[in-house]
Amino acid sequence: MLELAILGFLHDAPLHGYELRKRIAALTGHVKPVAESTLYPAIKRLEKAGLLARRTQPGAGAAPRHVLTLTAEGQAELRRRLARPADADITDENRWFTVLAFLRHLDDASAQAEVLERRMAFLRQPSSFFYEGDRPLRAEEVEDPFRRGILTIARATSQAELSWLRRTLDTLRAATDD
Repeated sequence: MLELAILGFLHDAPLHGYELRKRIAALTGHVKPVAESTLYPAIKRLEKAGLLARRTQPGAGAAPRHVLTLTAEGQAELRRRLARPADADITDENRWFTVLAFLRHLDDASAQAEVLERRMAFLRQPSSFFYEGDRPLRAEEVEDPFRRGILTIARATSQAELSWLRRTLDTLRAATDD
């Protein structure tokens, strides 16, 4: 997801490493803070693969800044990753938000719809955080008020997302029908 976020933010605009790190941290939040020891090796890998280019600009104070831009190959790689996200990218909420943050860069409405349909199929599967044997428990079946709260909040979130997915899919399908 870090590489996807790097490619996505650089598709939006050229950035220097510090600004890129701030934007990734704002997207992923406290769940997955971005350490320099993780970000800069990822940047170097993408640069070595020809997906990023680096140019030096004079710094505002003293040191020059290295500004990163996305290459044409980087744009193609971003679109490829967005069109075929891994199952974990669809099922894990934080990873899903990263995909959603950049899905607009996938220019094909039918390809965007395909990704959203995968998320919808996942959300429609019966699931829970708590089980009785193999059977998922619903909020109404749990006595613990805190666990009931988790299930109630999760249900409301899923229902809101499903509603958004249906509306967005209708819009995308209408665009492909034209």
